[in-house]
Amino acid sequence: MKILVVEDEPKLASFVKKGLEEQSFEVDVAFDGQIGRNMALSTGYDVIVLDVNVPKMNGYDLAKSLRAENIKTPILMLTAMGSLDNKVAGFEAGADDYLVKPFEFRELLARLRALSKRTIDTSLQANLLKVADLELDLNEKIARRGGKRIELTAKEFALLEYLMRNRSRVVSRIDIAEKVWDIHFDTGTNVIDVYVNFLRKKVDKDFPVKLIHTVIGMGYMLKEE
Repeated sequence: MKILVVEDEPKLASFVKKGLEEQSFEVDVAFDGQIGRNMALSTGYDVIVLDVNVPKMNGYDLAKSLRAENIKTPILMLTAMGSLDNKVAGFEAGADDYLVKPFEFRELLARLRALSKRTIDTSLQANLLKVADLELDLNEKIARRGGKRIELTAKEFALLEYLMRNRSRVVSRIDIAEKVWDIHFDTGTNVIDVYVNFLRKKVDKDFPVKLIHTVIGMGYMLKEE
């Protein structure tokens, strides 16, 4: 696990860094908010440990700035400011957890591991596409409908993934040729129509609700009826 600690107290920063490294974590330290922001934007961290009272950019503003940049890394605010208003401000700024100083290192460790696990779980969920009862697991390369596994070739899987990523949107044969086959579309071939029909037989044939639709003269669309 790679962690960024934004903390301006050298002794505390050193204590946290040493303790986490002894647990085999990789730790970077920033002593002010601006440096912390630059590091968070340029490096992929699993968790950010953030003090509120740091120079140049306080913890609240730093958290807001990172969320505005679409940085979704879990943020643990570690601060002596422990009032309810402080905590609410931290969560509203984008923090995922809040730990008040002084603290037990074991609790910090437990909270960091919980946040890291949440990140992994979210990442796995992000690799699962769903439309109605159709699921496409991008990690294991498995398709299921109604909980039943569908056996697909590599090209059928790629075609279904493209249709699912563009759900409720018409995709032309040209789009499919370029994005799935990585070729310029040849109007003299019906290979795309053939593969869509293959896919229909596997995805729709045994189910009353059809998901793959032909839009005459335009292309195909995957959507719930």
